[in-house]
Amino acid sequence: MLRKRAGGRTSRLQGPRIGLALAGGGALGGIYEIGALLALTDALEGVDFNDLHVYVGVSSGSLIAAGLANGLSAAELHRIYIENASAEHPITPAIFQMPALGEYYRRAAGVPELLLSLLWRYLQNPLERGIWGSLQGLGRAIPTGVFDSKPVARFLTRLFTTGGRTNDFRKLKHRLFVVATDLDSGESVEFGAKGYDHVPIARAVQASTALPGLFPPTRIDGRYFVDGALKKTLHASVALSEGANLVVCINPIVPFDANLARKRGKPKHENLVDGGLPVVLSQTFRALIHSRMQVGMAKYGTTYKNADVLLFEPNPDDAEMFFANVFSYANRRRVCEHAYRHTIRELARRESELAPIFARHGISLRREVLRQDQPHIRISPALRSASALTLQRRLDSSLQQLAQWLQAHRGSPPATRAVLAGTQRTK
Repeated sequence: MLRKRAGGRTSRLQGPRIGLALAGGGALGGIYEIGALLALTDALEGVDFNDLHVYVGVSSGSLIAAGLANGLSAAELHRIYIENASAEHPITPAIFQMPALGEYYRRAAGVPELLLSLLWRYLQNPLERGIWGSLQGLGRAIPTGVFDSKPVARFLTRLFTTGGRTNDFRKLKHRLFVVATDLDSGESVEFGAKGYDHVPIARAVQASTALPGLFPPTRIDGRYFVDGALKKTLHASVALSEGANLVVCINPIVPFDANLARKRGKPKHENLVDGGLPVVLSQTFRALIHSRMQVGMAKYGTTYKNADVLLFEPNPDDAEMFFANVFSYANRRRVCEHAYRHTIRELARRESELAPIFARHGISLRREVLRQDQPHIRISPALRSASALTLQRRLDSSLQQLAQWLQAHRGSPPATRAVLAGTQRTK
């Protein structure tokens, strides 16, 4: 039996409708989410994270969610983003760390006119603001971002337009929502929803990951968008509103509890203030977004009584996550491995609580995975399947190109046609 949903789509009334909601957290958050997803893939029987009812991603979580919805497994995401082992889609620092030269130039070019305007206003009424008050307007000359996000969008466009994938929300097999924030109104916008599904997926992810100060706002249809986490951290309610009866949530960013770390004998600093301004700002940011997420999670139990929402996140005394340096590939691998190990152990610790919840949705826990003494990312059946899928996509793409070439060269010499015909029969 099918039921019509918003946007004219259909969903099955019977059977599990599983959603995935991924929060933001910058590069660190994306790395953690890949590790956690690898762990969930290995530990859960009866769920395919490339075949869910709905995907919701915010900020860096949108990059991971868009990949999963497009058929990229957690193993493939690990190969691309963590190991940088993809020959088709290599990751270079320039993709994420290209200076926003266009923004710098545009702001600098406007400085002379801006100075003249401010000076003229001061001369018209020097007592109203004073010279320093008038010069505050120079803030308009400061660039709105350090790095250019266009290389990220170009990389994702290539990724989503090869291997049978798509850059069009409307052509996806499953629902995908990428959440960004309208800079001028503060409104959360769900790209992929009706009225916003015409925007290319790569462009939507570019907008959702535009962390203010780091990347300039992304202009789409005459509006400017920034990081989706500014309004709300997780947006699991989007998946619940789409009819999901089980939503798996991954939140990689939690405030660090230095007191708890000291009690357990693993302090990084005696007090966080010892770490300087970056540590203070990191803790402040984490505390703000995590408190909002907790408020939202508390509401889901009353608003969506017939649905289950499961949250996976680091421990509050997790110094590995709080003090990680993600600008090193070695550290990325370590953080991803750490996320995998923690998620497996969390599943084992909460087994009695989680097993009946998963069972309601046709999912079971692989106890042989949970019982490992030293869980670690390995070449599992899921990883081998992902590799086989990658090879299959490459073959399909090559055969498609060959078929197009044959169509375009029907007037080729007979010997050439015979060789190509033999190749086509092999298919």
